[in-house]
This record gives sequence, C-alpha cells and structure tokens, in this order.
Amino acid sequence: MNYELVIGLETHVELSTESKIFCSCGGHSAANEPNDCVCPACSGMPGMLPVMNKRVIELAVTAGLMLNCEISRYTTFDKKNYYYPDLPCAYQITQLNHPICTNGCVTLKTSLGARDIRIKQIHMEEDAGKLVHGGKFSFVDFNRTSVPLIEIVTQPDFRSAEEVVTYLNKLKSMFRSGGISECEEGAMRCDVNISVRPEGSSEFGVRTEIKNMSSFDAIERAIKYEAQRHMDALEFDTEELVQETRRFDDVSGKTFAMRNKETEADYRYFPDANLMPIIIDDEWLEQIKANKPAAVDEKAEDYRAAGISDKEIDMLISNHKIAKLLDDIVAMGCNAKDGAAWILTDCAGILRKDGKTLGDLTITAEKLFAVTNMVDKGDINRNAGKKILIAVIEDDVDPVEYCKAQGLDKKVDTAMLGTVIDKVIAENTQSVTDYKNGKVKAIQALFGACMKELKGAGDPAAIKTLLEEKLK
Repeated sequence: MNYELVIGLETHVELSTESKIFCSCGGHSAANEPNDCVCPACSGMPGMLPVMNKRVIELAVTAGLMLNCEISRYTTFDKKNYYYPDLPCAYQITQLNHPICTNGCVTLKTSLGARDIRIKQIHMEEDAGKLVHGGKFSFVDFNRTSVPLIEIVTQPDFRSAEEVVTYLNKLKSMFRSGGISECEEGAMRCDVNISVRPEGSSEFGVRTEIKNMSSFDAIERAIKYEAQRHMDALEFDTEELVQETRRFDDVSGKTFAMRNKETEADYRYFPDANLMPIIIDDEWLEQIKANKPAAVDEKAEDYRAAGISDKEIDMLISNHKIAKLLDDIVAMGCNAKDGAAWILTDCAGILRKDGKTLGDLTITAEKLFAVTNMVDKGDINRNAGKKILIAVIEDDVDPVEYCKAQGLDKKVDTAMLGTVIDKVIAENTQSVTDYKNGKVKAIQALFGACMKELKGAGDPAAIKTLLEEKLK
C-alpha cells in the first residue's frame, strides 16, 4: 500500500531585542556567564509583575506581515501551567485565545513544484531557562528565561522532508533579512508533528511530535526515520502507534518516546490577569508596515537585476547586517555589483586572515563608501583602495586622511610609468626572454615587479598596456 506523509510544524524563533519580553534584563546574547542576566521578575520571585516589551509586538507583527497573516488588533496573554525545573514560575506566559497573527500563507518551491503552506497562527511567548547536566548534578541557567519568542504554527500541509527544510530555510532568510532574528545558536527551534495515512485518505493518522530540534539536517533525518516507523507499524503491525512526544538521537538516527502527548486541557490555560490586552490601532500598524523590510524574493530580484550573482545573493540574504551595509552604500551612490564585491570579497578576505567572518565586520557605511568612491572617481587605483580598506577594518582609520598620509592619492604620469617599466625589464631579463619565447604568463612577474616599484600607486590597466607595448 502507498502512504502519504502529513506534517505540521511549530517553529520557535528567538527575537532580536535588546531586553527580555517582560523585564529590562538583556536578551539571551547579552549573557556572558550562567545566570548573569537575571532579575527578580524573570526568575519568578513572588510579587514581581511583568511589563510588556513594545519591540516584541512590533517584531511579531512584522513577522506576520512577511508571512501574509491577518494582524489581530486585540491580543492578550495567557498562562500555560506546567512544572519543569527551568521554568521558575511553574507556568509560561504565552498566547492561546487571542494570538497576535492568524491565517497566513507562504509559498514554497521544491523539486515537486510550488506549494502553499498555511500558517495557522503566530503567537508571542517567553522562553524557558536551560538545564545543564554534569556528573551527579543538574544545573539551571535562567539567562534564557523570558527571552522573547514567536511561535509560528502551520497547518498540517507538508508532505515531505524536503518541503519542511525548504520552509525552514525560507523562514531563516526572511527573519534574518528583516532583522527579526539571527536564527542561530538555538535561536530557531522546531517541533515536528508527523503522521502517516493511506494515500488518498482524508483522515489523519496517529500523530507523534518530535521536540525541540534546531539542526535542519537532523530534522530531515528524523522525519525520514519516523515516517518509516509509522509505515512499518501500519503495514507490518510492528508496534501500536500512540499519540506521544518523542526525541531524536543524532548518533543512532532514531527517535525515542519521551512522554504521552499533552492536550490543551493538561496545561490548564487561563488569561494572565497581570498583563492588560494590547490594542494595535491604525496609526501603530501603519508605522510597522512602513518599516517592514522588502520581501526576500523581491530583494533577491533587485540584487539579480543589478548583476549580483546568485551565490552572492544567498550570502547577502542570509546576513541582515551586510545586506543593510550594501544597501546603505548603494544609497550613497556606489554601484551595487561593485559594492557587493567590496564587501563579500575584499572585506571577507581581510577578516578571514584573522579567523573572523562577515558577522564580525564593523566598518561603517560612510567609511566603506569613502574607499569605493575614491576608486570610482579615479583618485586611487583598486590596489590602493584595498590597502586603505585593510587599515580601516583593522585600525578604524579615516580613509581619506589615511590615503593622503600614505601618499596613495598621488597620480603617476606616463613618463614615470615608462621609466619604471624600463627598469623592471632591464632587471628581469629571464622573464623577458621567457615571454618572448611564448611563455605568456611570464608577463605577470614583470607586472608584479612594476606594481612593487610603484607601491601600488599606478593604474594597473595603464601599466599592463604600456608593459606589453615595450615588450613588443
């Protein structure tokens, strides 16, 4: 018998805010040591009351707009009751009755074609802490407690592991480019709800949930294993399927039962009386819409039209900071394709020598544009521009002042070029002989010697042309 896979996702995304959702403690990334970003409010001390972080609402609404959701103009919070050591209040503040966003949709393109995935809702909630197990003891780190999350809940519209991974990658690109979340280091976690049914059936099968997964590769492997387990149970009666929560073991590649799947009644939800309802009026909603970033697909198309390669586009889309840097220097007058090369090739290469990545880039748009503009205007050549860029990235110098101090803005006239080239030809007779005997690459050694003599100040194109003429 042929079977159909049915999957729904609950994706938790940690928001990029400077403070937690209900107190002024720094966000999860602000912590340096265990429990150093904790206060009486987020550690559950009696009598402490939550105060809503406005930025969390704005980011949640922005995420909803990006996923084509309806925005709730009246939204409330509820208490979800359960006990676990890393949940200090023994309840989680979340949204059940009036979530912030509902009825969205996102279109995926996979090897099987285009497919619409319906978004049931997006709701705001606080994260729990973290248990650290070691030896005979388990330790609790409350730094992550009350870090703001949004949970994106889909309808059971996925039919393959490929669709799930495509969807998660799309969310990651959207939220990174929109400044909603970096989606790294556990900041994007997924619960996979999976069942199997005979092909053509409209009835859902027995559902199991695979909890708290962050690796896309592990998610794909877990789906494939769990789908086969369900099909074996239905086809060969290998076990009785029950509704339960399972965990995936990355080493064995198998899932294991954790507990029976809870129902809504098990959590004893009730409205949180400490948090007033939030009203999103027309003016506030329009402000959020005005600040909403361009859709990833639209931005990618703009970059493509500017001549930027697909590989470079992927790098830009996946890093909101460098995409904004490019947009800023383009707004100042830099060519988009050239600007992308400066950032993704030159800046990345300079950082790589020190073991850093583009995520560590701190150059301002003004200083980067000053470098690219001097090159574009012909004040300096690109080699000189790269020297200045190195100094700006490593020592944060003023690019224009550094250029003048190092004499990199001095123009080299044709007569001086001719003198330098004559000298290089006279001192490198073997390379000249090799070139005349048909070894075309020998000219590179001569060219390099010219650039060294000129300390990078000459125009490479002019040097190459004059060198070829003299060698003839």
